[in-house]
Parts: sequence; C-alpha cells; structure tokens
Amino acid sequence: MKPESFKPKYFNWSFKDGVARVSLNRPERKNPLTFDSYAELRDMFRALVYVKEVKVVVFAGEGGNFCSGGDVHDIIGPLTKMGMPELLNFTRMTGDLVKAMRCCPQPVIAAVDGVSVGAGAIISMSSDIRYATPVAKTAFLFNRVGLAGCDMGACAILPRIIGHGRASELLFFGRTMSADEGLAWGFFNALVPGADLEAHTMAMAAKLAAGPSFANGITKNQLNMEWDMSLDTAIEAEAQAQAICMQTSDFHRAYDAFVTKEKPIFEGD
Repeated sequence: MKPESFKPKYFNWSFKDGVARVSLNRPERKNPLTFDSYAELRDMFRALVYVKEVKVVVFAGEGGNFCSGGDVHDIIGPLTKMGMPELLNFTRMTGDLVKAMRCCPQPVIAAVDGVSVGAGAIISMSSDIRYATPVAKTAFLFNRVGLAGCDMGACAILPRIIGHGRASELLFFGRTMSADEGLAWGFFNALVPGADLEAHTMAMAAKLAAGPSFANGITKNQLNMEWDMSLDTAIEAEAQAQAICMQTSDFHRAYDAFVTKEKPIFEGD
C-alpha cells in the first residue's frame, strides 16, 4: 500500500504530510456502511501496520454526518435471509474492522458531526481520540432492532471510556447520547463548532504526525495490551517498552534539541 497513490473504491482517501484522511462519502444516506466498505476499511487498517509513512489517521464523514451504521437495504435486509454460518462470517468481519483499528500503530482521530449511530458509533468508539460538533448524535442502536448491545467490542470498549453504568444505559436502551453528554462522560475529547471541526481535527493530527511516531505506536500498543494485565505485569511491560524507545534516534534528537534549546524534529526512527 502506497499512501500517495492509494485509491480505495468504497470510501474517500487523502494523504499529506503523514496524515491520512478517510471518509465515508454517501451523504444522501448519511454515510452508511456496506459489506464492501466494511471489508475495504478492514483491509486498509490492517495494511497500515506496514505503512510507516502514515503517522496519523483521521476518520470523518461527509455532508454533515459521520456514519449512519449498516445500510438498511445493502446489509440489514440481506442479513435477515442468511443462515448462521454466513451471519457469523459477517459479525466476525465487522469485528475485524475494530481489531484492525486498534492494532494499527497510528493514532486514529474521529471527527464526528451529526449522526453517528450503530456501526458508526462503534467506529468513533474504536478511535483513539474523538472530536465532535455540538450537534453530534451518538447511539448504539442494536437493542432497538432486536439485537444485543455486545456488537463489535462495544461491551469491552465503551465501559472503559464512559464507565459501566453509562455504557449499560446506552446499550440496553439504544438511546442517543448528546454531544454534551459525550463530552461530560469522556467519550469526546472536545466539542468544536461545525465550521471548525475539519481544521481543528487536521491541526491536531498534524501535531501528532510531527511527534515521535514510533513512540506513539508503542503508547497505543501498551494502551491495548494493558487492558488485561496485572499492575505488576503492566509496569514491567512499560519498562521494556520504554527501554526500546530509549534506543531510538528520536529520543537522542530530543535530547540534542534540549541541549541546544531548539525544537526537536522527529523522524519516527
């Protein structure tokens, strides 16, 4: 995968100065997902593990909405006609998208505007950082269509972000979480006026891209790995991870810049 020439079929992609921007682009339907876009997004995030030129990924929507979840006609309808083996293939494939987002070393920033529901809410949940507009509406709608709230890792990830009780309420009732609630509960890192969301998100992405990308990847890896570690194991894992980072050229660049009272220029090695 070459980020400068990558041309996905089912979503938008742009790349500049280490920052990749991904967006679903079916604004007339509030940017739903299809079988094909699920699979292509999964494959793209998997490939990013080996694409060091990409330092940060911004995930956005077009036309004033983030993502309306699985397309009713392209996904929901066909699912009602599938047998168990086909259904399990589908649910594992959608879960693989979350695994790929969490396992790629690049920080993923979600820029959430308008509707972010169902699988759209899962994508923003699975990102590392989330910025939203005051009109963002987030809902894990699975219960409202007769399904369990335990979809694509929601029961594992959401309570870690907003707490068990709040996650339980959203998953049991399928109700909408307002942008203000999302900010107060820690789901969103900040609320930004709609006209400023793109500029703010890209500016934060550029700031990350200018940082020590290898070390940032280690941080993301440890945030993932330490979910099910004991404290002693986590501290030892962090000791080993930090020792690895201390061997990087970026660490030495930072020291040299400090000595000369200059701003360090990180190169990701």
